Amino acid sequence: MSEGEGTLGEVKERREKSVLREILESIIIAVVLALLIRTYILQPFFIPTGSMEPNLMVQDHIIVNKVNYRFWEPQRGDIVVFRYPVDPKRDFVKRLIGKPGERVEIRNSQLYIDGSIVNENYLPEGLRFHDFGPVKVPENSYLMLGDNRNNSDDSRVWGTLPKDLIIGKAVLIYWPLDRVQIISNE
Repeated sequence: MSEGEGTLGEVKERREKSVLREILESIIIAVVLALLIRTYILQPFFIPTGSMEPNLMVQDHIIVNKVNYRFWEPQRGDIVVFRYPVDPKRDFVKRLIGKPGERVEIRNSQLYIDGSIVNENYLPEGLRFHDFGPVKVPENSYLMLGDNRNNSDDSRVWGTLPKDLIIGKAVLIYWPLDRVQIISNE
């Protein structure tokens, strides 16, 4: 053996250390990427209540896109996950109904925005709920309502949602398997 090659045992030991180092580096890279994706791009959430039924059911697991609203304004009908204004440690999910500057009112279970009727195809047919408003949505805020209007702690209770509390747009139900689907605004 020439100088510097070492014995067969030393070569095997270096190879084992190299493999272990590669595995460790791969694990560290995977963890860092997962944290970056969860922090800035996509995040899973769990639906604990029936406030969004029938569109999001109790125990649904959803994916939220955290990038959309960095480039585009939230749109009416979007299902949005946000920090609850009354207790920002809690996350809520509701449908965006009113945008900044709009006048929102509910009369006879019908939604009106700036005096015009808005069709809400996502609500269960025949659903009846209490009158509300009119309320003018302040700048940099949104009016949020649950789809299950009779069982939802929403803007009718705690007021409008400041834009800076928005986490992202719900885009996918991924669990349970029989409910896997893209989340629609309609």
